[in-house]
Amino acid sequence: MSSLFQAIAFFTRIPVPTTNQKDDFAKCAMWFPVVGLLLGGILALFDWLFSFCFPNWIRAVLDVGIWIYLTGGLHLDGLMDTADGLGSYRTRERILEIMHDSRVGAMGVLAAILLILLKVSSIASLPLGSLTSISLVMATLVSRFIAVWAIFIFPYVRKQGIGVEMKNNLTWIRFLFACLITLVASFLLVGWENFIILLFVGAFASVYAWRVQRRLGGLTGDVYGALIESSEVFILLIMIVWEVSPYARYLA
Repeated sequence: MSSLFQAIAFFTRIPVPTTNQKDDFAKCAMWFPVVGLLLGGILALFDWLFSFCFPNWIRAVLDVGIWIYLTGGLHLDGLMDTADGLGSYRTRERILEIMHDSRVGAMGVLAAILLILLKVSSIASLPLGSLTSISLVMATLVSRFIAVWAIFIFPYVRKQGIGVEMKNNLTWIRFLFACLITLVASFLLVGWENFIILLFVGAFASVYAWRVQRRLGGLTGDVYGALIESSEVFILLIMIVWEVSPYARYLA
C-alpha cells in the first residue's frame, strides 16, 4: 500500500502518509487508475456542490480550477513542455532540450489555453447530474490507465529519470492489475459501452505516442503528462457525443 500512497502524493495534492523508499515510488505506476478514481470522485463531489450555487459555465470553470489544483498542474506542465518541444520542429536533441527547459514558450501556452477551454466547455455542455459525475471519473480513470499503457508499451527516451524506474518496475502482473482496475471500474460506471470508449481513446493515444516515438525515439515524463491531459479531454468529448449529440442514437 505504500506504493499507492506514493502515487497519490506525487500525482496529486491529496495529503497521505508516505515513506522515502525509492522502491515504493518506482512501483507506483500500477496504482495510476486508482489515483484517477480518487481524483475523479473528488471532482464529481465538487461538481455536485457547485451545481447548487452556480450556473453551468461558472461551475465548469470552478471544476477545472479544482482539477488543476488537485494535480498541482503536473500533467498540464507536461503538455506545455511537449507542445513547446514538438512544436519547435527542431532536431531530436534540441526538442529534448526544449522539453527539459522549465520555461514555457508560445506553443505551450496556446496548448494549455486550448485544453482548458475544451475542458470547461465540455463540462458546461454535459447535462447536470450523474452523467457529468460519471464523465469526470471516466476521464481521470481512463487517462491514467493510458499513461500506464504508454509506460509499459513504448520505450523511454532518456537513460535516467523517474520514467526509467517506473518502466523497469512495471511488470506484466502490475500492468494486468492496472488493466483489471480500469476495466472493472469503467464497466461499473458506463456498462459495456466502456469497451467502445477504451477503443477510441486507445486508438487516439496509440497514434499520439507512435508519432512522438518516431520523432524522439521514445517517450518522456512530459509526454506521459500530455497523454493524460489530452486523453481527459478526448473522453469528455466522447461522452458529449454519446449522450448529448443528436447523432448519438446512430452510435447506440
